[in-house]
Amino acid sequence: MNWAQAGFEVLGTKVLWTDLVGNVAALATVLLAMRRSLWTWPVQLTGAVLLLVASLTAHITGNALKQVMFGGLAIYGWWRWSRGIRDGGSLPVRPARPAERAGMIATLLIGTIAVGVVFYVAKLSWGAAVPPPEGYYLVAADAYIFVGSAVATWAQGRALVDFWIVWVAVDLVGVPLAFKSGLVVSGAVYGVFFVLVLAGLLNWLKEYRSSRAALVPEEAL
Repeated sequence: MNWAQAGFEVLGTKVLWTDLVGNVAALATVLLAMRRSLWTWPVQLTGAVLLLVASLTAHITGNALKQVMFGGLAIYGWWRWSRGIRDGGSLPVRPARPAERAGMIATLLIGTIAVGVVFYVAKLSWGAAVPPPEGYYLVAADAYIFVGSAVATWAQGRALVDFWIVWVAVDLVGVPLAFKSGLVVSGAVYGVFFVLVLAGLLNWLKEYRSSRAALVPEEAL
């Protein structure tokens, strides 16, 4: 057994170390994002690498591709946030503009359909091996999580408050799908994510409103 398959058993279920540590890093990423720390991105990159290995070990190709995407977007977000705090100040956050929000929704809808077709035809989703109609639903859920994760991470890189809302929508599907695929740790972590994401949304909204309130006296001069 190599290091990628190393793990331990909990109540008869094997837990991979890569899945466990990768998800701990993913949780840390959310906590760091709430604080708008630049460490959000190197930690996310580390978690993406570990979860990529876990997904390949579990033969979940679609999830593995998602981790590759996370790794690339982590580098993008690292660059964007580095620019945002270049002068030593805190990272400014804001809600998405109407055009940005419409673009995210369109990408989520159209992207899910397009990626779902690719996942099914190329057998990149484990749901493609399940007889229809259940298989169709599983592939659609896999594609939705993939595209939703991309949209959320892109919005996070641009410091848009809306990225938390997208994560809520992703988690509502990700929790049951992770348990069904056998990644118990991932399923449990998705549940914790849901709570943290709601807290993060409130935190960023509070920060945005505070920054706007601070600008009012200056704009009145």
